[in-house]
Amino acid sequence: MRTLKKALKIIAVLLILIFVGGWFYINSLKPKYAGNIKLKNISKQTTVYFDDYGIPHIYAENQEDALTVLGYVHAQDRLWQMELMRRIAPGRLSEIFGKDMLKNDTFFLSLGIDEASKKTIKNIDKNSKAYKLSIAYLNGVNQFIKEGPTPIEFQLIGIEKQPYTLNDMYNILGYMSFSFAMAHKTDPLLTVIKDKLGDAYLKELNIQISPKTTFIKNAKEDIENLENIVSNVNDVLKTTPIPPFIGSNSWVVSAKKTTTGNVIFANDPHIAYAQPAVWYEAHIKTPNYEMYGYHLAGIPFPLLGHNRNYAYGLTMFENDDIDFYKEENHPTDENKYKTPTGYENYKIRTKTIKVKDAEDVTLNVKISRHGPIMNSALKQISQSQPIAMSWIYTQVDAEILSALYTISRAKEMKDVKKGASMIHAPGLNIMYGDAKGNIAWWAAGKLYKHKPHVNTKFILDGASGEDDIVEYLDFSENPMAQNPSWNYVYSANNQPDSIANMLYPGYYLPENRAKRIVQLLEPKNNWNKETFAKMINDVTSPVSVEIIKEFTDIMDYNSFSKKEQQAIDVLQLWDGASTVNNVASTIYNRWIHNYLKNTFEDELGETLFDQFVETHVMQRTIAEQLKNDNSIWWDNVKTPNKKETRKEILSASLTEAVAFLENQLGENIKDWNWGKVSSIEHKHPLGKIAALRTYFNVGPFPIKGNAEVIDNRGYVYKNAGLYKTTMGPSTRRVVDFSDVENSISILPTGQSGNPFSEHYKDQAEMYNAGKFRKMKLNKDEIISVSTKLTFEPKNE
Repeated sequence: MRTLKKALKIIAVLLILIFVGGWFYINSLKPKYAGNIKLKNISKQTTVYFDDYGIPHIYAENQEDALTVLGYVHAQDRLWQMELMRRIAPGRLSEIFGKDMLKNDTFFLSLGIDEASKKTIKNIDKNSKAYKLSIAYLNGVNQFIKEGPTPIEFQLIGIEKQPYTLNDMYNILGYMSFSFAMAHKTDPLLTVIKDKLGDAYLKELNIQISPKTTFIKNAKEDIENLENIVSNVNDVLKTTPIPPFIGSNSWVVSAKKTTTGNVIFANDPHIAYAQPAVWYEAHIKTPNYEMYGYHLAGIPFPLLGHNRNYAYGLTMFENDDIDFYKEENHPTDENKYKTPTGYENYKIRTKTIKVKDAEDVTLNVKISRHGPIMNSALKQISQSQPIAMSWIYTQVDAEILSALYTISRAKEMKDVKKGASMIHAPGLNIMYGDAKGNIAWWAAGKLYKHKPHVNTKFILDGASGEDDIVEYLDFSENPMAQNPSWNYVYSANNQPDSIANMLYPGYYLPENRAKRIVQLLEPKNNWNKETFAKMINDVTSPVSVEIIKEFTDIMDYNSFSKKEQQAIDVLQLWDGASTVNNVASTIYNRWIHNYLKNTFEDELGETLFDQFVETHVMQRTIAEQLKNDNSIWWDNVKTPNKKETRKEILSASLTEAVAFLENQLGENIKDWNWGKVSSIEHKHPLGKIAALRTYFNVGPFPIKGNAEVIDNRGYVYKNAGLYKTTMGPSTRRVVDFSDVENSISILPTGQSGNPFSEHYKDQAEMYNAGKFRKMKLNKDEIISVSTKLTFEPKNE
């Protein structure tokens, strides 16, 4: 008995030691939000107040010190995110994740982002303020890397921390630029549809086709190769552990439309969800500078920001800045290709990909005059059909870092416009409002023209030169509006007005959100911060209501069962709002899924159909195609002895939807709530491991919102009938120049990317509920709710 008691005491002591040791270990990995730190490369004491949501408010005597400290505190909260971001463009994910990431690395390495970064840095002005502040930020990041605790992700995966470089910074901006583009998913798909089905099918997909267009004729092998391109690019983007940028809303109203007589600004960029969240907020104050900004991991200058004088934000322009060219190899030498002046040698770029627990992979990328041959990036593509990708980002020196510096240090509206003019890629709408009453937007991006016969939404002819770019436009010809007479500006990724006597080609999203924004803004002249906050959370789709009316006008109500009639009644009474408890949204989305499948899958086949529903083309098609009683797509090509009609397809889709939902959610229609099928989970790369999911992922939660409403949600239609939201507002911001210190915002999860931080997910429930918190600027208020971390100069 005495021995047993002794053993139990020993076990108890060991458990206590393990618990205490674990507590000390976890606390050693937490970000340091209070105390004192000695820091090199700062000249004066710099103070950081971390507010009640973990947002740093940096008070410094000069901008160099402020940026050095920003780098340090940014790294302590987001070093893991920085590590992933910097590895994508140069193809270094396999180095830590193994062969599962080899496809991603091969693809991104082939694009040439890393080479473009090196070229830009080689030509950079090292005397510029933007360069000096970037180096200051790097100094702060690297001091944390050297002296701070190693994040848990590094320890679990078994990788060493490495110094952060200027090249990493530009590579992150390069990845961001690529993720904005839509051509890589769309152009090959449309070319396949054209070659497989013909022009008649394309014209009804809301694709402008010039009657003068001469398309390249393709063989069956070519079609299969292009299908593989779409499939592979989709796979790459889905498995990349950092979210791509997708859509966005922003609107700014002048003083004439507010109760306060001041400008009000709103912005909510739509980005794929992940954990940590995309934006890192930081407020910097020096004697000659102040900015409350939103930073990408590893980037010193904010992409979104405001101070007491002006606010700026962004949406995706969705312009077409990527073109695909089909090159023609020499008949006997595959290292040569045809050009308008004869055959030339491909340039060869040789790269090595390090793969964890496997042999290194050597990659030889062929490069034509248009760009890298994508066959090298996607192994399933036949080498006999070389497809080159021409991307403006890698063809023009990147000035985006300097542009962000210029925009975030503006003194007047013209300075922000100048910064916008420096951005060649990605295509962005820079939104603006200020305390002087100015409002504006500028479409940023290097725009260009082709000959009239060229449609850049298809694979172009690379050999003849007839499909090459013929003119680059001056920034003055970009879409823009400054203080318009209608007293508001907005962007919802929709088609901009004509420029340079042309509608610039792009991958613009349908009018749903734009229509709703105008519907709300136009008649109302008494806007305030509270009504803006309500609007940015709006989940109503006027287009969905119109679609239902289109269907109910042609249907035969008496041909449906009582349960189906009950579902139709719910739809007809719907105002288009997708709240968590709404039933009509559940019925509508299942009906739309069935309509798409019953209309398009027979012609496209299962693989192409799955690719089609993940593009903007599908989104743009729905409203217009549903109005077209004579659409060629209605007929099911698999029933040659019968020609299906619009009424038959839509009615059958409704019947199938009701039967499916009865089986999924029960017989009582009142129980078919949207929140039961619509959910959100913010996924961390390590959350794929079942044992780690609850520690690293945030969610899942039922979620309001729908596709193409203002509170926009992205999900893919699947047979399972569950709408797992993958994309939505990455922040919601409202800046009111009548009361700037009480401007409001929210993040999807939290400020910190450190799972041991109290700010890892402390905003998630507020975000889901459509609530906000302050973006604090008042120092006394900041101090009253903050912890204090002081940085002292460290002598060498």
